[in-house]
Amino acid sequence: MAALVMGQSAPAEALRASSESIGITARDPIPAEWKNLTSLRVLPERPRQNNDVRILAHCPVAANHAVVGSTAFTLKGSRRLYREVGAGLSDRGLARRSVSISYYALLGHHEVHMKCVKVTIDQKTRFRKIRVISRCSVPLLVRRFRIAQFFA
Repeated sequence: MAALVMGQSAPAEALRASSESIGITARDPIPAEWKNLTSLRVLPERPRQNNDVRILAHCPVAANHAVVGSTAFTLKGSRRLYREVGAGLSDRGLARRSVSISYYALLGHHEVHMKCVKVTIDQKTRFRKIRVISRCSVPLLVRRFRIAQFFA
């Protein structure tokens, strides 16, 4: 182990050494391998009909947009069974979005799919070029609406 700096304890030195071994520096606290991971989380995981869910997404840094879709996000009166919503990404590849689950959504198991895409636009012709960078999906269970949940 390296010599201890004055005023630094042994656990702090061990923590610094272990963080350097996985690629974390003081300037950039996120390891380089983690920047290329794709992850998706939907909270709560077992929502009821007529609830809102929060979508937390992480895409690789190369992507600039995330498209999240599911059969649980259908709208009232719409004939479409599958609905996609977009979420813009920050510089670090993070996004959050709130989506409503309709009162008329089908009960049971649904899949939530996410595509991380790189969108480039030709300014002269206004043509968009969309390239899929990565994909991810998570399960979602929609439960029956109960009025008693508001009075408990």
